[in-house]
Amino acid sequence: MLEKKLKALKWDSYEEVTYGFKLMFEPLKEKMNGSGHTDLGNSHGAIYDEETSQMETFSRLVWAIGPYLRQNEDVFLKEEIHASFVAGTDPTSKHYFGKLANHDQKFVEMAALATCLLLNKETIWQDFSAQEKENIAHWFLQINERKIPKNNWRFFRILVNVTMKNLEMPYSQEIIDQEFAFIDSCYQGKGWYCDGKESQVDYYIPWAFHYYSLLISKFLEPDEDAERLKKIRERATLFAQDYQYWFDRKGRAVPFGRSLTYRFAQGAFWSALVFADLEALPWPMVKALFSTHMQAWFREAIFTANGILNVGYAYPNLNMAENYNAAGSPYWAFKVFLLLAVDRQHPFWQVEKQLPHLSRQRMASKEMRALIEHSAHSEQVMFYPAGQFIENQSHAPAKYGKFVYSTQFGFSVPKGAYFYAEGAFDNTLALSEDGLYFRAHAQDDAFEIVEDRVVHYWSPMPGVHIKSTIIPLGQAHLRIHDIQTEKVLFVAEGGFSTTIEDSSTFSDHKFAQIDTPLGRSSIRALKGYDDADIVRPEVNTNVLYPRSIFPCLQGKIQPGQHRLISLITGAMTAEQDLKWGMTSEK
Repeated sequence: MLEKKLKALKWDSYEEVTYGFKLMFEPLKEKMNGSGHTDLGNSHGAIYDEETSQMETFSRLVWAIGPYLRQNEDVFLKEEIHASFVAGTDPTSKHYFGKLANHDQKFVEMAALATCLLLNKETIWQDFSAQEKENIAHWFLQINERKIPKNNWRFFRILVNVTMKNLEMPYSQEIIDQEFAFIDSCYQGKGWYCDGKESQVDYYIPWAFHYYSLLISKFLEPDEDAERLKKIRERATLFAQDYQYWFDRKGRAVPFGRSLTYRFAQGAFWSALVFADLEALPWPMVKALFSTHMQAWFREAIFTANGILNVGYAYPNLNMAENYNAAGSPYWAFKVFLLLAVDRQHPFWQVEKQLPHLSRQRMASKEMRALIEHSAHSEQVMFYPAGQFIENQSHAPAKYGKFVYSTQFGFSVPKGAYFYAEGAFDNTLALSEDGLYFRAHAQDDAFEIVEDRVVHYWSPMPGVHIKSTIIPLGQAHLRIHDIQTEKVLFVAEGGFSTTIEDSSTFSDHKFAQIDTPLGRSSIRALKGYDDADIVRPEVNTNVLYPRSIFPCLQGKIQPGQHRLISLITGAMTAEQDLKWGMTSEK
């Protein structure tokens, strides 16, 4: 029933967005108890303890509750927030959020709580006693005294101190300035930041760097912070011009990078633009990008039987999750509800939505570290990254190192390492010395991004150096691998994964093809390779489809120099194959 009601929403009015929030919150309402902790029952574990997981669940719900209370009266929610802040920040309470350690997960959760106070100074904040206010400030300001990662976490210090400043409590302007300086050091140009390291340019740029910047900008002093405000708005405007390309006509964002279980947080940037009253794109287009994105998500299996957001992407899937994904982690998606803090009279709510008319179908950006191509009238987005990687996170080669990512076909993460099929090596070149343990493309030693191609220079193992040139061709692309090897190698080239449901397949020694209701996935050897095959990887490896299948080319090469060339297609219809003369003999 919940899914049916959410699926019916158009997400294009204040009333519908509010109703959507209430529908998703209702299954959690009975779990709220004024403690600042929300217990979702028996579940899987995360890298932090169960108490922190329950505190996280509560705080992530506050990403929506805070904005909602800014524009709406709700006695239950107001009392719940009040009681939870009191219990969570009182050192004598059994529900105390605690004395925090370096790199504590609760620094992340401070962001939603601080935002709630920032948005509701005249209501929620004023109801606390002097001692309660002191307790709240003391708990928050621990963040100034502990070590935190050099990435988007630096915004949590800014947000906490800006909140304390606005609430007329102790704060550090020096820390605000220092952390903004760090954020500036991450700026790559043309609206793009990196998340602490230049190789990390993913969804943390829209839902963290720009989201927090735009949120905070509403509470900076126009005179005192004029230059900073100008910079925030100019960069967000530039970013919007590129970020719109990450969404296809149906509202689906490219599945790429880590933290994908945060799902519709991908659309939080559009909410932040409206909140900051920054018309980076015409409001009708922003409205269309937001509403189609929300509609796209509620066509997927993202809820448990009890109406709780599950961990996964298009279906429940712990295989693709990170170690910091607890049961309540997906509610980071509630950042999108910042829109509920926007006055009902804002122009955004009044306009009719209009899908963007992209001035070009292909966009390449060194700052974004990717080339993006829209095809089939923007029904599909192909995303070709380069020079991207993240350390110490699960499945990094799969989440950042595939040659292409698609809104239609997704991508896969491995489930094992002994056999090729366990690695789910779609859209990548994998190499092995023994035909069992394969190493796929991961980090680039160097890369090039130009208007018509992406080039990777990489080494999967000592004694092997590869130059991979990827040339997009609409719903197809060429891969050219120049390999210098000192070893005998087994090579395997994977194409697009697709669902195995209602599929028909064909393969010969140079060509493999899969047709499904989703479209066609095919691969053809143009130079090199010995055979073609259809691979069925382990279940729950593709982020979009639990049971998947992909075409593959295989070969064995001797020490020396080799060139491998293939044509890979991931088309929503067979038309693209016909265009390139790739109809099978079937």
